[in-house]
Amino acid sequence: MIRVAPLAALVGVTAIWGVTFVQVQDAIALYPLFAFLAVRFAISALALAPFAWRAVLALPRAGLVAGLGVGLLLAGAYGFQTAGLDRTTVASTGFITGLYVVFTPLLALRLFGTRVPGVAWVGVVLAVVGLLLLNGVPGGSALGNVLVLVNAVLQSFQIAAMERFAPRYDPRALTFLQMSASSVAFAILAVALGQVEVPHGSTVWGALLVTGIFAGALGYLIATWVQARTTAARAALAFTLEAPFAALFGVLLADEVLGWVGWAGCAVMLAGIVLAEPAAADVLRRVVGRRTSS
Repeated sequence: MIRVAPLAALVGVTAIWGVTFVQVQDAIALYPLFAFLAVRFAISALALAPFAWRAVLALPRAGLVAGLGVGLLLAGAYGFQTAGLDRTTVASTGFITGLYVVFTPLLALRLFGTRVPGVAWVGVVLAVVGLLLLNGVPGGSALGNVLVLVNAVLQSFQIAAMERFAPRYDPRALTFLQMSASSVAFAILAVALGQVEVPHGSTVWGALLVTGIFAGALGYLIATWVQARTTAARAALAFTLEAPFAALFGVLLADEVLGWVGWAGCAVMLAGIVLAEPAAADVLRRVVGRRTSS
């Protein structure tokens, strides 16, 4: 069972990822996308290097392969999501990406024999319903939706793999290797597509620093630490909070409008996570109990 503190940390990470949607959207309007991703993950790797290099040197060969392999899964997910987003709608991208909450427990069960309690499956269903309410029925092009679906599958593999590797190896080393592998992969893509360009302007650099240091280095370090203490299914459920946080910050920072259906979707997703996470549910019961007795 995941403890309250790691769960709260994971929720905090999804909030950071959610707020960066607005910044990244503004930045990639001014700076090539794959160049942005290459520099972003390079900043993440550089931020982690002073704290991770000893842990990386101490890793066995299997740990190095695991970290780099999971990093390539992460880069692949970002790449397919971006390619799909360029061909379909933002709403479809949000909903289809969130389907990793379904794929992850299935992959964890198939690959590693990790059984998922029935209550967790109820949480998964509520999360999917919430995503549907928040983002609407998928539209856009079929090709774009398929590319985003590949991204969701790759994210599921990454989360399921981290369930296996995070308890075995130092989280600093694993996170550094993931950020480094992603940076190199995107740098190769940027060169191949002619997107090599020096970052410029406060909008671009602000997004690079926030995503590189907080969403990347700090965010994935916390996520790796938490995934050593929980199952892939519960981690995937918590990660889906990125969608409602992105919607919330879109309302607060980008003057977007979230109707009652969208707010209902956020509430249903949160209910699914609380239902599937016994520690969070126990805290909620204690709070409600105190208010009732007062």
